[in-house]
Amino acid sequence: MNSTPQSIKIQDFDYPLPDERIAKHPLARRDNCKLLVRRPDGTLDTRIFTELPSLLAADSMLVYNNTRVINARLRFRKSDAGAIIEIFCLEPVEPADYAVSFASTSCCSWLCFVGNSKRWKEGDLSLPLHIDGKELTLKASRTGREGNASIIRFSWDDPSVTFARIIESAGEIPIPPYLNRNTEDTDSTDYQTVYSHIDGSVAAPTAGLHFTPEVLAEIDRHGIERRELTLHVGAGTFQPVKTDTIGDHGMHSEFIAVSRSLISELSETSRSVIAVGTTSVRTLESLYHIGCLIGQRKWDGEVPQWYPYSDEHPRLSAKDALANIDRYLAENGTDTLIASTRIIIAPGYEFKIVDGIITNFHQPRSTLLLLVSAFVDGDWRAVYDYALDGDYRFLSYGDASLLLH
Repeated sequence: MNSTPQSIKIQDFDYPLPDERIAKHPLARRDNCKLLVRRPDGTLDTRIFTELPSLLAADSMLVYNNTRVINARLRFRKSDAGAIIEIFCLEPVEPADYAVSFASTSCCSWLCFVGNSKRWKEGDLSLPLHIDGKELTLKASRTGREGNASIIRFSWDDPSVTFARIIESAGEIPIPPYLNRNTEDTDSTDYQTVYSHIDGSVAAPTAGLHFTPEVLAEIDRHGIERRELTLHVGAGTFQPVKTDTIGDHGMHSEFIAVSRSLISELSETSRSVIAVGTTSVRTLESLYHIGCLIGQRKWDGEVPQWYPYSDEHPRLSAKDALANIDRYLAENGTDTLIASTRIIIAPGYEFKIVDGIITNFHQPRSTLLLLVSAFVDGDWRAVYDYALDGDYRFLSYGDASLLLH
C-alpha cells in the first residue's frame, strides 16, 4: 500500500473533456448505452448495457444503492417583485434522522446552500403553496452557519402536510451543475434509478441509471444475487479537488445504512461482489473499516477520511471485520447499521470487499476518478482514452463501464 497517498498530485488525474462529450440527457432507452468492459488482465471491449447479465459470473452478487433523489432545490421570492432566493437542501439537522425529518408536520431544520444569499440579509422568506387542495405557507429562516452552508429552519402552517410532501410538490430535482441547463420535467424520472425508494440524496447514484426492469429480470434469470444498501449522495460529490495534493482536500461526510443481514451475508459469501456505482463502493469498503474501528474500540459513528491508510489500522481480514459489526449490532439490538463515512479511496488503497464496479465516466480532477484509478491499479488513462476515442458519452447521463478485478 502506498504509505503516503496524501502526496498524490491531482494534476496527474486531469484529462481534456470537451463539452460536447458531456451527455445532457440520457438515451431514450437507458439500457441501450455503451458499456466499456475492462477485464482483470487490462483488456478493453465495447458492449451494450443490456449484455451486462451475461458478462457477470453466475456466482456474482450485485449490490446497489437504493437512495432516491429528493426535490432538494426550493425557490423563494423576497416579495412580489423581489429577488429569487434559491435554497438547496443538503442534509437534515433537526431532526437529524432523514426519515423523521421527512415525516415532520410543522417544522424542521436542514443544512442548505443558499443561492443569491447577498439579497437575503434579514427576515424570513415565505412561499405560498397549494398542496392536495390545501393552501399553506412555507417559511424559511436562517438560524446558523456551518462552513459555507447555512442552517435553515423550515416551518409551515398546516400540520396535516409533511415536509416530504412539501418538497415533492414545491421543489425541483437538483441536476448536476455541469449539465449547464435548467431542470426539465423529464429529469424527475430520468434522474432516478428504477430501484430507488429511500429518500435522501441530492444527486443520483448515476451508474444505476442504466438499469431497467428488463435488465434486472435478466440478472435474476442468470442466478445473480441482488442486494441493496443506502448511501445518501451529498452535493460534495460534484466538488472537484482544488488543492495541489489530495492530502489537503477535505472529503464530505455521507450517510450510510446497511442491513445486518447483508453484512452477515458478505462475511460468509464466496460470491464476487459487484458494486453498482462509486457510492456502493464507498459504502461496502467503509463496512470493512467500521469493523476494524469497532475492534479497536474507536468507533464513534463516522469513518475518518484517512483511516484506511493509517499505521494504526489493524489490517483485519474482511471476514473478521464484518463479524465485528455483526456482534456490535447484536449487542445493540438493531438490525441496521447507521453510520457516516468520509473515506477517500485513492491509488494505494487495498480493496477488501469489492471485486467489480459498474460506474460511469467521471469528471477530471475528481475523487471519483481517484477511486477508479485505485481499482484499476493506476491504469485509468487507458480506460478513459479508450472511451474518448470510442465516442463514449460522459458523466451522469453518459455511458457505463464494468471494471473487474
